[in-house]
This record gives sequence, structure tokens and C-alpha cells, in this order.
Amino acid sequence: MTDAEVDLFVIGAGSGGTRAARIAASYGAKVMVAEEFRVGGTCVIRGCIPKKLFVYASRFRDEFEDAEGFGWKIEKTSFDWPTLVAGKEKEITRLSGIYGVHMTRAGAEIVESRAVIEDAHTVRLLKDGRCIRAKYILIATGGGPVLEPKIPGLEHTITSNEIFDLPVFPQRLLIVGGGYIAVEFASVFTRLGASVTQVLRGENVLRGFDDDLRTNLAVALRGADVDLRTGILPTRIEKTNKGLDVHLSDGSCIEADQVLIATGRRPNTKDLGLEKVGVELNKKGAVVVDSHSKTSVDNIYAVGDVTDRINLTPVAVREGHAFADTIFGGRPTAVNHVNVPSAVFTTPEIGTVGLSEQEARNIFDCVDIYLAHFRPLKATLSGREEKVLMKIIVDGTTDQVLGIHVLGHDAGEMAQLVAIPVRMGCKKADFDATMALHPTAAEELVTMRTRAARYERTAAERA
Repeated sequence: MTDAEVDLFVIGAGSGGTRAARIAASYGAKVMVAEEFRVGGTCVIRGCIPKKLFVYASRFRDEFEDAEGFGWKIEKTSFDWPTLVAGKEKEITRLSGIYGVHMTRAGAEIVESRAVIEDAHTVRLLKDGRCIRAKYILIATGGGPVLEPKIPGLEHTITSNEIFDLPVFPQRLLIVGGGYIAVEFASVFTRLGASVTQVLRGENVLRGFDDDLRTNLAVALRGADVDLRTGILPTRIEKTNKGLDVHLSDGSCIEADQVLIATGRRPNTKDLGLEKVGVELNKKGAVVVDSHSKTSVDNIYAVGDVTDRINLTPVAVREGHAFADTIFGGRPTAVNHVNVPSAVFTTPEIGTVGLSEQEARNIFDCVDIYLAHFRPLKATLSGREEKVLMKIIVDGTTDQVLGIHVLGHDAGEMAQLVAIPVRMGCKKADFDATMALHPTAAEELVTMRTRAARYERTAAERA
């Protein structure tokens, strides 16, 4: 029995799902959205927004210390964890409400329930058992953290879902992993006052990023008192009356109040009924889609992290909008996933767009590297030992800029802006011809005239 009929049923009210629902409804479609947790998804509730708020909180420690070099006399400061948690909760609750209002004003109906697919055109709401008939179904369930490696005592650990709401601040925090979530929380909690140890399987943090960024960030983390240990993983975790004993693969043991597992994320496709209706999944469990986000079933689409293309909020938003334009707006739109800027909100932060040096050297016959590594002006009076890294990757044959990588204050802001000329296919000569804005750190991007290195593939390598 069908309890309702809609043009579009969206499973998941995160960034991609809410945008798709709102735009589809604005085109006149009858839309229903099911969300089993809170409207806003990972970004708003337990990702980008609360994380950035915590980053802001952590950076005040550096600001207080730096102020003395500029003549300010700072009295003794203290940090109150419950105040930060409460402030964060107030803000994400406000944003979640705004997301809901935008959808309902556009005409979409929101249902607080888990939804599963019964057949290609039917979705069942588990909360009340209703079956909804839909012309189109959009999967926008995002992804979630994985608990790995599978070791004894894993039940005593937490993930990025729980760390924002801990009732007690962890004075001793062990972080497992080397990706962006791991390094961001290591950077945050060491500045909030925790004793942070970070262990990872690899030999460096941030696999997949430019090697110069990785190396210099590792130096910065250690300089901020993060005990960064590479090539090591936990083997078992034991709960004691003093906290947690974490046994490591090098034979050592660390006492911790909390253990954060940040070893990766996985698409949320389990028990949605996708296999039953023939929606193809890859070996990681992600929904396989074409350039217009269509799955192997003609009327079922998927956007955002559940597709494991580029797992960033603005990408999910763009994919959701493009889906609605394609299906309900009569404007077939494919999202361009090339030259997407990204940031890692450590301190110092990373902003990057385009190819890394190694990626460029694997593709192009001649690659030029321009590199600046300098102490920022502020540090001359603050006395802080910090460096800014800026790197431009250029096709040595055509002079086209292939990638830009920044490590330093406001690197994310810079990456957003330079993403525009990089996407347009600008030349290094365009940067050289641009007048510098002085005194800024970003001016280095247009004053790097001396090539630091050139890499040319041999005839054998080209073959």
C-alpha cells in the first residue's frame, strides 16, 4: 500500500540532499526528505562547522602568547571546555533550523525517520512504516567514521562524531590516524591544553597531499607539542581506574583519557536496500554514479560523500544543485571535479588547489617548481617560530599553472581565491604580471620569479 506519492524522495538531509531538495522544490517538484538524525548532516552537526569553531577556540592560545611581543600585558588565562561545547551546540542548532526552514519554504516536506528502499520507486519510513512512491529517489546519506584497526578494546574509543560533545575535557588524548581529521584534532586539542599523542601507520601525515606540505606540517605539529609517532598503531586498549592503557605496536604503552580513532570514513550505504534494487556499489561500498550522478538504476541518483568522489561539502552542494537542475530544471548539468580547492584547518593551516608536485611529474614531461619558505612578519615581534610555505607547480612547456599549495595563516582563504585563475588555465606569466599587495603573505604568490627546480622526463619515461 502506498501512503503518498512524490516527484522526488531524498534520503539524507545533509549538504547535498538539502540543496537538491530545495532546488527541486523551487522548480515545482513535490519533494519529501527523510533524515534520521538532525538536518544539516555531517558538515553542520559534526564536521566542518563545529570543527572550525573549535579551531578558532584553539588559536586564541597562540594569540594570547603573541600579544606580549606587541606590548600587551596578558593576565593569566584559562579555558573552559563546557562553555565551548555549549556555544558550539547553540550555533549548530541554529544552522540546522535554517536548513530546515529553507527546505520547507521551498515546498519540501521533512520527515524525521530512517528510510530504506523497497523497490526502484518505493521508499519505506521505518518510524511509522509508511511507504512513499517516488518518481525519483536521491541517495544523500553521506559517510561515517570507521573504527579500525580491529583490536581488543576498540569499544573504549571515540570517533569524530563524539569528540565534540565529551562531558569532560580529555587531558591526555591519543589520536590514531594521519588524515586531515586526525591532524586537525591534534592541532586543536594540543592548543586547548591537552597532552596529545598521534600515531599513524604511514611514514608521514596527509597522504595524497603535496609532500612539502606534509613534511612541513609534521614539523609544525611537533613544534606545537604533539607527540607525533609514525609507523605505529595500537594493538590493544585496556580500561583502568585511571583511564585507558593503549598498547602500541612498538612495544610501548600510553595512558590516555580518550582515544580518538580517525583512520578513515566509509559511505553510509549499509542496510538501505540498494543491493536489492540493483544499485551498483564499488568495493568501498560507495554508490557508483555517472557524470550526472545517476546510479545503475535509471530513476535513482546519488550525491555527496556516499559516492566517494571528492568528499567535501561544497562538492556535495554543487552535485545536489546539478542533479535538481538536470532532472527538474530541464538543464542537464555535470559537475566538474577538476581543480577543486581544499583546506586542512590545522595551525598553521593548509590551502591547496590543483596537482601536487608528484602528480604533475607523473603526467607532464616538464614540470617547474616555484617555492617560497619564509617567516611571516607577525612572527618577527611575537617571537613565534613559524614558517609559511608557498609552492606553485607549472607546466614547463606551456607555462600553465597546475597547482598551488600554501601552508600558513589564512591558507584556506588564499586557496579559494587562487582556485579561480587555476581553473581558468592561467599562466605563470599572469601571476608574474600581477602587482603585489604589500605587506601581505599572499604577495609571495606573485613575486616568486626564480624557479626552484625543473623536472624533465627522459625519452624512456615518456614512452
